Amino acid sequence: MQIEVDFPGGVRVDAHFRGYTVHTDQAVRDGGTATAPSPFDLFLASTATCAGFYVLRFCQQRELSTTGLRVTQRLETDPATGHVTKLLIDLRLPPDFPPKYAAAIIRAAEQCTVKKHLAQAPEFVVSVQRVGEGVAN
Repeated sequence: MQIEVDFPGGVRVDAHFRGYTVHTDQAVRDGGTATAPSPFDLFLASTATCAGFYVLRFCQQRELSTTGLRVTQRLETDPATGHVTKLLIDLRLPPDFPPKYAAAIIRAAEQCTVKKHLAQAPEFVVSVQRVGEGVAN
């Protein structure tokens, strides 16, 4: 997959891939206009929605009601660095959710591919290419 990034103005940064455009901006306090989530907010949303997808599919495959089903993600951060140290994902299950599936739905949420990629972090390689030249590392 290839993602193309452009800069539509201010501190907005847009990503284009697979026919989609994902808009990002920064908070006003960070020089943005807050017209879209920040890239880091999108990252955090990707972890929550990924877990949510696996929880949803778990219920759908067993024909369990998803009425009232919620996934809530909270963060713990290091006060010295501001970096996230823990993502806490809470599953709120419908009242009629079968108790026998409680452990299994947790395992389903833990199948999130974003989480798995964080556990086995990829290598990042940044290079420079000038218009009309090849790639230089």
